[in-house]
Amino acid sequence: MKTYTARPADISKKWVLIDAEGLVLGRLAAIVANLLRGKHKTTFTPHMDMGDHVIIVNAAKVRVTGKKLEQKKFYWHTGYPGGIKERKLGDTLGGRFPERAIIKAVERMVPRGPLGRQQMSHLHTYAGAEHPHAPQNPEVLDVASLNRKNAKAA
Repeated sequence: MKTYTARPADISKKWVLIDAEGLVLGRLAAIVANLLRGKHKTTFTPHMDMGDHVIIVNAAKVRVTGKKLEQKKFYWHTGYPGGIKERKLGDTLGGRFPERAIIKAVERMVPRGPLGRQQMSHLHTYAGAEHPHAPQNPEVLDVASLNRKNAKAA
């Protein structure tokens, strides 16, 4: 019995398009993190970048459950004394860069380190419905149909 280890020549990457309109943020992030890592492939090798390129459109129209819009906060520090800052999830989704909420959610589900940063570079998020990756012929993935809990009604 031998353990299979993928070589760089064995890796094939696809492009996947996901429309985030009406999808629940955490469930979407979990699916995207698995696609970026390549865990959906039978040839998954933990130390290799096996994942696909993921394009997310309509990131501004993603949903959250419960009171997360008012209660979930993101913190960062400016580096100066007393420089702790916070922003609510509702402010991020309603702000200038709403796609950052999805990026942060996925980033926290991908391993930290050089491999995780390389895998995160294959994530392309856009607040609107337009994206410049049409020449790659992305395969559309309907996340809402995978599980009834993946989409939340308005």
